[in-house]
Amino acid sequence: MTFLPRGRRMPVGIVSVSGYLPRRVISNSEIAGQTGVSEEWIESRTGILERRYAADELATSDLAVRAAEPLLRDDSVRQDVGAVIVATATPDQPQPATASFVQSGLHLPPIPAFDVNAVCSGFLYALSVGEGLMSAHSITGHALIIGSDKFSSIMDKADPRTVSLFGDGAGAVLLGQVPDGYGIQGRSLIADGSASQFVRVEGGGSRSPLDAEAIASGGRFFRMEGRAVKEWALQFVPKAVHEALLQAGLSIGDLDRVVFHQGNTRMVQSLAAELGIAPEKVALTAPLWGNTAAASIPLTLARENDQRRLRRGERVLLASVGGGMTAAAMCLTWF
Repeated sequence: MTFLPRGRRMPVGIVSVSGYLPRRVISNSEIAGQTGVSEEWIESRTGILERRYAADELATSDLAVRAAEPLLRDDSVRQDVGAVIVATATPDQPQPATASFVQSGLHLPPIPAFDVNAVCSGFLYALSVGEGLMSAHSITGHALIIGSDKFSSIMDKADPRTVSLFGDGAGAVLLGQVPDGYGIQGRSLIADGSASQFVRVEGGGSRSPLDAEAIASGGRFFRMEGRAVKEWALQFVPKAVHEALLQAGLSIGDLDRVVFHQGNTRMVQSLAAELGIAPEKVALTAPLWGNTAAASIPLTLARENDQRRLRRGERVLLASVGGGMTAAAMCLTWF
């Protein structure tokens, strides 16, 4: 790790963004067939029409590498990466960090590489850590921040409340120094451990090893209390958003574009309504991709940039809710 001399703190912002989605499309018809609910039940409750599943042989790190590769096609950029931070709740294995496999897969030199787990808020947590490292002059060049999850690997395929929501994918951004007046200008991170039971995978850790009994009881599967998650999100995500806006000196009306974590279509719509954000400013990918967990914000940001290019000076809000429970928000001026 190279330490730079301390000096004036330079703004840090997203300088490029990319994403990767598996090819296999899982329709509501397929979900309905394996769970016994109707396609109408799924669509009416979630607003999701389909999602993507990665092939069995692909790990979370493989998705992350595929998302990041387009950002590193220029060798000078690849050589300028000073850290790799991977946000994931579905790591390749308990240890080492999935970021180690990503670093190897991208053929990057020895640099800091580590994971962040804040479940679906993980990407914004990782983005905040990357900004902090760069602002403290702890790394040179760029920080590569990736959100990658393979939730299909931890789904109970018989549980319509969860399997109807989640898909696989990865999204990546490069953080770099930007001119004054641009970049990240406000951020807020919240965690509430008293609500940790709302989103969980109980087996596989030191509290509940994944032994034969845990496997038989479904301990390896993802579980979620959907109603409680929504109520928590509607209370705490607005708090995070208003804190980030306050730091940035902005109001809701100043925002040009908003990217929420795509928990499901109904959740995105509810958060926008709660905050008084005009629907035309809110990006929406949940109907086609479902909930891609830590990948959903960078994936949705990449799609926005592909479909209607982000312009210099646009004011963008990123906000999420995740297990933990966690919430996060970030305001930035695009460069």
